[in-house]
Amino acid sequence: MDRFSNFTLLLNGIVRCIHKLKWDEMSRLGLKGAHVTCLYYLYRAEKPLTARELCDECGEDKAAVSRALDFLGREGYVCGEETAKKYRSPVRLTERGLAVGKTVAEKIDAILSKAREGISAEDTQAMYRALRAIERNLKEICQGEERNVGKNID
Repeated sequence: MDRFSNFTLLLNGIVRCIHKLKWDEMSRLGLKGAHVTCLYYLYRAEKPLTARELCDECGEDKAAVSRALDFLGREGYVCGEETAKKYRSPVRLTERGLAVGKTVAEKIDAILSKAREGISAEDTQAMYRALRAIERNLKEICQGEERNVGKNID
């Protein structure tokens, strides 16, 4: 198998497993993926987060986080200050949100522990360094491609 196939098959397999595990937990809790993601990152945060900070933490786009926070607020999982600048208003978990956030975080921690079985701490650190470098390099390539769109048209 060539490098590209090996790389993409491994990453796609990992992503599919993550989506399945996330879907299983979401179904059990009656939530969507972005809801679970927001609850997890708000639970792990040491302080309330703004929607912007939450986007930066979890990698979700602004619209997805905004919709998720609206839903979570209506359902009593989160609360925040009502301001004109909603995107900059800190959001925190309610008691209900804390309970579900704890459940989600414990489930994620258990899955990650199981996924790391047989892998040394040094290998885990090396893997994350390598993945960060690959992501950074691919983002640079993508940005370069965006700048070159239309330049090669004769």
